Amino acid sequence: MIGIVLPGVNDDEVNNHLNELKMLAKTASVKTLGMVTQRLQKINPAFYIGKGKALQVIDQAKIIGANLIIFDDELSPAQVKNYHKLAKKISVIDRSALILDIFKMRAKTREAKTQVELALCQYLLPRLAGQWTHLERQRGGVGTRAGMGETQIEIDRRLVRDKISKLKLDLTKIESERKTQSQKRDNEYRVALVGYTNAGKSTLFNSLTGNKVYVENQLFATLDTTVRKLKLNNKHQVLLSDTVGFVRKLPHNLVASFKSTLKEMLESDHILIVLDANSSIINEHIDTIMEVLSDLGADKISKSFILNKIDLVDDELTLKNLKSEYNEGLFISALHHLKLADIRDHLIKKIESDFKTFNVRVTYEQGKILSQIQCQAEIIDTNYGDKYIDLKVRGREKSINKLLT
Repeated sequence: MIGIVLPGVNDDEVNNHLNELKMLAKTASVKTLGMVTQRLQKINPAFYIGKGKALQVIDQAKIIGANLIIFDDELSPAQVKNYHKLAKKISVIDRSALILDIFKMRAKTREAKTQVELALCQYLLPRLAGQWTHLERQRGGVGTRAGMGETQIEIDRRLVRDKISKLKLDLTKIESERKTQSQKRDNEYRVALVGYTNAGKSTLFNSLTGNKVYVENQLFATLDTTVRKLKLNNKHQVLLSDTVGFVRKLPHNLVASFKSTLKEMLESDHILIVLDANSSIINEHIDTIMEVLSDLGADKISKSFILNKIDLVDDELTLKNLKSEYNEGLFISALHHLKLADIRDHLIKKIESDFKTFNVRVTYEQGKILSQIQCQAEIIDTNYGDKYIDLKVRGREKSINKLLT
């Protein structure tokens, strides 16, 4: 594994990044045999690191029996091509390729598979090299042969472009289905769980809802957004969604192709940002999360911090400092169901902070609407007339208006 130390970046930061890369590799069933860092003034356009260092790294890999070299930063198409010539039997990839590989392994549903496949093709297109395994055997027959002088690399590129077009069409159809599902949930108060991967979002989701979303101590255990009802008390309930975890330097193509999955979060009324309280780089995790949320256009949605895994914070001073820094945060342990009631109370306050008082008139024939109002709002006063029932209700403007239109 290769990391570089540029001016203004300290060694600890690079080591933390390489340790995260090691976790990513472990998730992809890759065993790490060694880590190399190099201090550079600027990136080498041909090999990212200097050519001498590149040759040294390849020799070291051969000596220890490594068959894969992973760079912590994204390599340009030219750099990938140069390493392909230099390393020969040793594969050289970057962090983006590793993350895409993990997503491909983890994708289970049609939507996730399509999204990952699209991101993979978009990443692959500028990096195709003639020596790569051909994507598809050429068929014989009239009209199917390559044109005069068309090389295999051009054929491969054409195949990938065709595949990208097809996948985009497939995603449009899937997005349309998701939009229909989403409209049915428009009346409900929606809460999205987001956070750095492996912060415990899915464990928290299961603990709150009693659901059984897949949980594993690995990065990106959850790719598909799961939505469940969460009853807060006798009067309030929310729709809670568990989304894909974020990580530093997520490939742009992946973020773009997963936008339809993340729309569940963009349509939410409130976002709960789940953090690992035991992490030594919690502030960096917050920066990454906020950056991704901003890229997705979620700046204006209200947010709260949940600091999970407080059972793992042994040092009293560390816990005291965290509580001082995140004084409005909720400190919980999802695994041990510790302080989960605080989340419910917090969400009730959030819901009621948007409440307004309305005067509503319904006919006696509109019994169904009356029943729905009773479920979704607090009825303060009721007056029964000859033809109408006049109600004074307190609730969400969005929900009440939807019932009356």
